[in-house]
Amino acid sequence: MRTLIQAFRTKELRNKILFVLGMIIIYRIGSFIPTPGVKYSVVQECVGKMQTASENFIGLVNLFSGGAMLQLSIFALGVMPYITASIVVQLLRVVIPRFEALHKEGQSGEAKLTQYTRYLTIGLAVLQSTTILVTARSGALFNYQCSQVIPDGSVWNLIVMVLIMTGGTGLIMWMAELITDKGIGQGMSILIFMSICSGFLPQLWEIGWGTNGTDGEWWKFGVVAGVLLVILIFVDFVELCQRRIPVQYTRRMIGRKMYGGSSTYLPLKINMSGVIPPIFASSILAIPTLIAQFGNSDQSWVKWINSNLANTTSVWYIVLYALMIVFFCFFYTEITFNPDETADNMKQYGGFIPGIRAGSATSRYLSYVMNRLNTVGAVYLLFVALIPTVLIMALELNTKLPFGGTTILIIAGVGLDTLRQAKAQTEQFQYTGFLLENVDHKEA
Repeated sequence: MRTLIQAFRTKELRNKILFVLGMIIIYRIGSFIPTPGVKYSVVQECVGKMQTASENFIGLVNLFSGGAMLQLSIFALGVMPYITASIVVQLLRVVIPRFEALHKEGQSGEAKLTQYTRYLTIGLAVLQSTTILVTARSGALFNYQCSQVIPDGSVWNLIVMVLIMTGGTGLIMWMAELITDKGIGQGMSILIFMSICSGFLPQLWEIGWGTNGTDGEWWKFGVVAGVLLVILIFVDFVELCQRRIPVQYTRRMIGRKMYGGSSTYLPLKINMSGVIPPIFASSILAIPTLIAQFGNSDQSWVKWINSNLANTTSVWYIVLYALMIVFFCFFYTEITFNPDETADNMKQYGGFIPGIRAGSATSRYLSYVMNRLNTVGAVYLLFVALIPTVLIMALELNTKLPFGGTTILIIAGVGLDTLRQAKAQTEQFQYTGFLLENVDHKEA
């Protein structure tokens, strides 16, 4: 709160905050504008009937779009195509040497990778919008609980709707980049944060209030709110924890000047993979459920999937979900953090870890430390991701819990990152720590 008050006192930061708020308002307005060709009254009726779990693929896309996907608005795809494209480009660095070379080129290479990410985002937007419209027209998007969502099913009408949804995705991507350049924080993360918060508080209040103020239970609301607060504090604490590996740089004579001789550290987070493992795990587990929607409900394999994988409280779902989180935790960290590259960079600039030889020995030591950190990080992710399931089973709530493991990690992570950036920019205009205390200083 103190950082926010100080930011509003500074004209430059106040303009940045107002700009971010303006972009958020535009984004939320677009989330309620229906795509031309959609029968809005039928869509609202279908959304009221839906009881989609918040941790399957459809629930994740709807969560990241702020509820715009199930309403088939012009921003129905939300930020999901950009997130998918960014992850794919990052994973392709391991497969395509050209991408890895661009990553090592620095700012120019990253600009080229960003351009590839934009192109891939538009391609994924076309694919995802087509899939959503086809499934909505067939009724599979709403579990066949309603039909006639798109009265005009002609090819030309579907093409126009795909172009409008794809254009909405491009507009969201442009707005996110504007927020990053001219605002505070990372634009795409802020839009995701606001999308989640837009449906978070109403669902939380619904636990205590109920549908019409009659079937709610306030003691369950208190338990869920208390657990949420404790978990948010715990997640903030773990996300700020670091394993600091000391690094010593030798003295080097370059020309007539002496460089080096300083001591620093290499910060390694406990959760290096972030929110990626829960997203990947829940998305993969949702694929059989999506396939089962197109099968006959009387078939044995469809019944097994609906009773085991579509139910987030089943034993099969919990076991597979936990195994996939652990796997993707190690897999994604292995891709994003390269011990050999880090050891080579340290050796090139004359750095070494005290007691460890430079080169391959340093690489092996970093791999050993990362494996131990990943083990703790995987346990931490399992704890956070499975808390909603435990609450559903203990309190006998419906599967539409107002928060999940992915939700908690995103809220805590984005909140911390935005607050740190706001504080860093605020300190650029505050001179109290550098000048005399209790003395009024004019803004530069």
